[in-house]
Formats: sequence, C-alpha cells, structure tokens
Amino acid sequence: MNEQKVRRETVSRRVILTGTALALGAAATGAAATRAEAQQKISQANAKYQDHPNGAQECDGCIQFQPPNSCKIVDGTINPKGWCQFFGAKS
Repeated sequence: MNEQKVRRETVSRRVILTGTALALGAAATGAAATRAEAQQKISQANAKYQDHPNGAQECDGCIQFQPPNSCKIVDGTINPKGWCQFFGAKS
C-alpha cells in the first residue's frame, strides 16, 4: 500500500511539473512572437514613402502616424508632411 501511495505522489508531482513547464514555455514563446511582430515594419522603399505630401494627404493626417516623427507600420524617421501608399485618413 505504501508503494502505491509513493507512486501516485510521484506521478502527480511529475504531471504538475510537466504542465507548469509547458505553460511557461508557451507563455515565453507567445511573448517572443509578440515582440517580433511589433518590431517588424515595412521599409520606406516598399511603402513608397516620400518626404513630401501627396496632394492633401500627409503623414500627420494618417491614422498610422506617431508624433513627432514615427509610423506604426513604416520603418525609420517619418516627416509629418510626408506620405506613403498606406495612407489612411484620421476620422
């Protein structure tokens, strides 16, 4: 009887430790993926970025623009009066 009790406790600990390790590993992987996605931006060349407006469309009027000189999706320094093909007017 003692042997069965020890065996059950060992299995239970093993199951708990394995489950915890898997959960921690999944959480770490998810966090790393989120960081990687957040860091990936489109190059200015691929976005067809230009440092001057396209008519009335300019970066500081776009939903992706982040003052003073950044963009959520285009890499590098962004001129508030610039423009790219991903322009989306603020509402």
